[in-house]
Amino acid sequence: MKFNVLIIGGGAAGMSCALILGSAIQKNVVSNKKVGIIMHQKASHLSSALLNNALGVVPGTTGKQILEEGVLHLEEQYPEIEQIGKEKVKEIIQLDEGFRVVTNKNSYETEIVVIATGYNSPFRIEGLENEVIPHQKAKVSKERIQLKNKDHLVKPGIYVAGSLAGWRSQFAIACGSGASVATDILSLWTGEHTKVHDKLL
Repeated sequence: MKFNVLIIGGGAAGMSCALILGSAIQKNVVSNKKVGIIMHQKASHLSSALLNNALGVVPGTTGKQILEEGVLHLEEQYPEIEQIGKEKVKEIIQLDEGFRVVTNKNSYETEIVVIATGYNSPFRIEGLENEVIPHQKAKVSKERIQLKNKDHLVKPGIYVAGSLAGWRSQFAIACGSGASVATDILSLWTGEHTKVHDKLL
């Protein structure tokens, strides 16, 4: 199966990225683009969160609710985004054009990869070992990691979002990071600075 973008990770950063791309596809900001997201959520720090300090989120909402409702939100609003469940990415292989993403069950080809899997050590996806460094905004004692990047770009065709990009582990920050990556991809596709808004008529 071939994608234009394959997002790895179904936490705050990954789903935020998918929502923006889904919105752009639905609004015909871009056309003929196939986006998928591997919805692995088991390692998400969001699963233990209580979100009292996030703008727009009802106090008392749990991270577990956000993860569950985010899947439905994405499915109902943007069915164009293909959700891939119950798979874990093992390796990313660079091809002459694009990448092969190998999971425990399947193999996918994609032009662009977005990695949004969290900042736990060790990094378990083969192919990017040389890009792993200690996290620059976490306590050293926690032994967190990040991927080397410049404004979310690890290297041509590979983006990183959320805490793995070097951001602090806050829900609002992770969401913004994922959305930022999505708008960078859209800008790449359209050839000009691009963002996507929903507006009241």
